[in-house]
Amino acid sequence: MGETNTRTITVTGTGTAEAPSDLLTISVGVECRRAGVGAAYADAGTASAAVSGALRQHGVADADIRTSGLNVRPELVWRDGEGQHVAGYVASRLLTVRVRQVAAASAVIAAVVDAGGDDVRLNGLELGFADESAVLAQARDAAWQDAVAAAEQLASLASARLGAVVSVADQPLFSGPVPLAKIQRAVATEAISVEAGHASVGASVTVVWELAV
Repeated sequence: MGETNTRTITVTGTGTAEAPSDLLTISVGVECRRAGVGAAYADAGTASAAVSGALRQHGVADADIRTSGLNVRPELVWRDGEGQHVAGYVASRLLTVRVRQVAAASAVIAAVVDAGGDDVRLNGLELGFADESAVLAQARDAAWQDAVAAAEQLASLASARLGAVVSVADQPLFSGPVPLAKIQRAVATEAISVEAGHASVGASVTVVWELAV
């Protein structure tokens, strides 16, 4: 007894959904150049503590302040006829900060710059979601509709129609937070205007249907 070959069609649909951002992630760096390694390290710690203190004063929770980098290196200069010489040492720390009150972001950034002074660096700002599950569900709906529309068209071209769904695979797309303009160095304590706007989340679904005559 022979097996019946079932014709199938496989389609991948994609979709996106947007919503107002409710989370701002800030990359804050502290960089100290000093003649001695001990002074550079100590001053970087002092500046980093001042920045963390300013963040806490503006309502940022301890769990939302994370040290994500620590580095101490010699600063080398080249002199003709002598080669490389150590001109000093650079100590740097990197903090990743999550601000959950986006409306207060401008004041938070100004406080960080004021606390760290010339040693502080703002390496980047990213807007996203504290919980993107609801937005992701909308993106999946859009991806499903995209897959169905494409599958129906292809089935029609094959003089067939869609039958039962054989399988569905959910493949969330990494969309990531929305980056704002990158700031290499903060040189003033004036408030930077941060507009929350909308951020998007992408999703992808791969669906296999039986083809019916």
